[in-house]
Amino acid sequence: MTDHDVTERGTAAVEPLRTEVRAFVRERVFPAEPLLDAGGPAAGELRERLRAEARAAGLWALPLPAGLGGGGLPLSAYAAIAEVEGASDHGPAALGSASLLDVTMLSRHGSPRVATEYLPRLVSGELRTCYAMTEPDTPGTEPALTATRAERRPGGGWRVTGRKWFVSQAGDADLVTVLARTSGRAGDRTGLSLLLVPTGSPGFRVVRELPVLGASGQYEIGFDGVEVDADHLVGDVGQALSVAGERLRLGRTLRALRWLGQAQRAFDLLCDRATARQGARGPLADRQLVQQHVFEGLLALRTTRPLVHEAMALVAEGRDAHVEVGLAKTAAARTLQEVADRAVQVFGAAGLGPDTPLPALFRTGRAARILDGPDEQHVSAVARRVLRSRQGPAVTPA
Repeated sequence: MTDHDVTERGTAAVEPLRTEVRAFVRERVFPAEPLLDAGGPAAGELRERLRAEARAAGLWALPLPAGLGGGGLPLSAYAAIAEVEGASDHGPAALGSASLLDVTMLSRHGSPRVATEYLPRLVSGELRTCYAMTEPDTPGTEPALTATRAERRPGGGWRVTGRKWFVSQAGDADLVTVLARTSGRAGDRTGLSLLLVPTGSPGFRVVRELPVLGASGQYEIGFDGVEVDADHLVGDVGQALSVAGERLRLGRTLRALRWLGQAQRAFDLLCDRATARQGARGPLADRQLVQQHVFEGLLALRTTRPLVHEAMALVAEGRDAHVEVGLAKTAAARTLQEVADRAVQVFGAAGLGPDTPLPALFRTGRAARILDGPDEQHVSAVARRVLRSRQGPAVTPA
């Protein structure tokens, strides 16, 4: 199946594509995870082999624009594929969809130079990007307190100074989109802008890696007077929160879909273990407490999946989805942690060791409840919106 076939067939191609992507991830990506997790040159070579196989199979960059070399699949159709693709943390990178957020943002808000110079190379996988908002000394839930600054240079462009941390994949990124204050004071919601910074620029540095519960992939980075061209501004000056909000809604929904895929993977492992493991009194599947783990895991999956797909449908249509995205993100993170935990319990000690993906799945679920907005933030934001919508006009006492 070619990329042209994918574009022409549209949503009618979703189920066959979903089957193909699921098989690719299970047969090619799952076995490669230990080496990919280890990093280094060998991991890079393996990743490139997987990408070549994905291209040959017609599965490369399915949700990215066809005019840039992607599959052209609309978000509404890609949602079902994102679940099975995201069953492995390495699935999106191996299949070329990892750059979807950046390609979408830069297509809508990047300058003509950025579009010409970077977008085709992002879709092809030649370039890698990351996104930097959170700072060491600033609450991640309050971007208006951003301390990183970008000052105008006399000859044009910007000079960026500051630090960011918990930046995913910054260690090998070619470009980083950074949130910086371009005017005003800390606490002002105006005066924040987004700048696209090539990581090869003088003054950019990776300060350190920040393992999350022992896993790599997050970094602290520094900007020591990094000079950025004027046409590397993303969106308008002072409009960062509008662009960032658009990106976050799509990003949180995509991650929720991928967490669903990982929760389903944990559930499948739980069921396989329950039916295959024999004890002195027969298979684990015959024990009521194990059956309860199966029931509760299935209930979590079945109740969360509609929330996530409803959120993606609204985001794909460009409609207001603040409440739905908050529900989806929180529910998917909790479901992944819960189902992975139940699977570990059924596996026993084996579920804690290196022979299953369960430790990684549980770790992802636990981290998901903090990264990309903690549960508490989403709970409060959703509740406030719901309560405001139910408030009628003020009544003046007689």
